[in-house]
Amino acid sequence: MISRRQGDCKPAEPGMLASLAMAVAPNPDSKAPGRPDGLLALADRCVQCGLCLPHCPTYQHDRNEAESPRGRIALWRGLASGQLAASAATDAHLDHCLGCRACESACPAGVRYGELLVAGRALQRERRRPSPRQFLVEWLAARPRWLAPLLGLYRRLHPALPARLRPLPAPPARTAPATPRPTGPSPSASVSLFGGCVGRPYDEPARLALSRLLDAAGIATVEPGGQTCCGALHAHAGDLATATRLAAGNRSAFARSDTVCATASGCQHALARSLEGSPAHAEDPFVLLARVAPELAFRPARRRVALHLPCTQQRVDGSVAALRALLQRIPELDVVLLDPACCGAAGVQMVTDPGRAAGFREPLLAALDSSGADTLLSANVGCRLHLGNASPVPVRHPLEFLAEHLQ
Repeated sequence: MISRRQGDCKPAEPGMLASLAMAVAPNPDSKAPGRPDGLLALADRCVQCGLCLPHCPTYQHDRNEAESPRGRIALWRGLASGQLAASAATDAHLDHCLGCRACESACPAGVRYGELLVAGRALQRERRRPSPRQFLVEWLAARPRWLAPLLGLYRRLHPALPARLRPLPAPPARTAPATPRPTGPSPSASVSLFGGCVGRPYDEPARLALSRLLDAAGIATVEPGGQTCCGALHAHAGDLATATRLAAGNRSAFARSDTVCATASGCQHALARSLEGSPAHAEDPFVLLARVAPELAFRPARRRVALHLPCTQQRVDGSVAALRALLQRIPELDVVLLDPACCGAAGVQMVTDPGRAAGFREPLLAALDSSGADTLLSANVGCRLHLGNASPVPVRHPLEFLAEHLQ
């Protein structure tokens, strides 16, 4: 395993922790209008112990208390209670959060930082508009039928565009679905596939690969119409109204489904939440494939690949063990596990703040370069696009790799 050395945790800057602690102090008598008690209740669980600091990539990057989980919780509490005035500086510290949730794993008090992030971003959204670039990304993501042809045009123009106008790798060419040719037993069940927004064109090869793998295990796949973006991008930006509307659209699209799989690990949790209370349920594709693995046989792969584990797969979906078990079924395959640190894609931060996002990507690329791997595998479309823009080797979805090595 290749790992990036974690720096030792340094003390907070003089005066910084004290001023943040003032913002954290509860003020039950606050009469601030629209005081979000839910956010304050979540923040109350933080005991300011600082055990999260060594695990936070932005704190490790900046060595600034306000760039740590407990620092951001202090800022949110101060803003929510009216004890702290919003400024460009406070907004920048809150915007920089990657949403990796590494702090949750280290927190002894069980702070639900993911929920805090969404609540805090919603509070910010009430008093300021998103940047033009953020607005454009959100607007297009909520309209996948418009986004797909635009990305098709981007694919055709990509070779001629200057580097500054190529924030993402070129989408793959559209693949006409082949006539199904059963490779396993007659289908005994069916799984609905989720396309999403940017994943609709970029993850098409992964969905075809998942269909092939499930077909080999005797499970048919369908792609119901009417799907839209999962809404995670909007929720993490504080636009809860749009996230709720998109969730309702997907709940309707999968109303007649049983099991629904998203190939992008970043979509899985939002999709699962949107299906709560409906007959359909979301299941991670690697967990599903691991369950039917006895039906699958793989041919040898005499090569070395690097495996990147997206934050969502590690801390939200919980499918790391299933994926690694599936890759271990490929004979002679050498898998190098990269440092589990966040790659910096962070939803749309790779587009809205590309310079900063690239800084978090560099250690992973350095580890990849020294690994000797000829391919990098990653299960989240955002991570794959961010890494693919600078990777010295092809970056692919693990599902594609597994399907290619079916016996």
